[in-house]
Amino acid sequence: VQLQASGGGSVQPGGSLRLSCAASGSILRINAMRWHRQAPGKQRELVAGIISGGETIYADSAKGRFTISRDNAGNMVYLQMNSLRPEDTAVYYCNAEIKRDVLRTSRDYWGQGTLVTVSS
Repeated sequence: VQLQASGGGSVQPGGSLRLSCAASGSILRINAMRWHRQAPGKQRELVAGIISGGETIYADSAKGRFTISRDNAGNMVYLQMNSLRPEDTAVYYCNAEIKRDVLRTSRDYWGQGTLVTVSS
């Protein structure tokens, strides 16, 4: 199983970016997909998550500005980030709780990070 994140970049304050993450490989079911971020010198934190039923959760810092969504097939997750602030600067990681087959329990998989820089 692989998670491939993309969409990071540099943007001015107030701008927008859309992150994408694709899950591939032997997958029976994806229970949840999440975006985390880690700023320099800080711990990794959850930004947003979406479960298979479509329910979403957001960090307080993301509410009203970020939107997490999945594609119909369920193997892609997106993070639309609007009204970006300098404090949103971080490496963003996608994460998924995946069940590979009926014999294995679900476990977490992580993608490589994608850097988001918000600066004037």
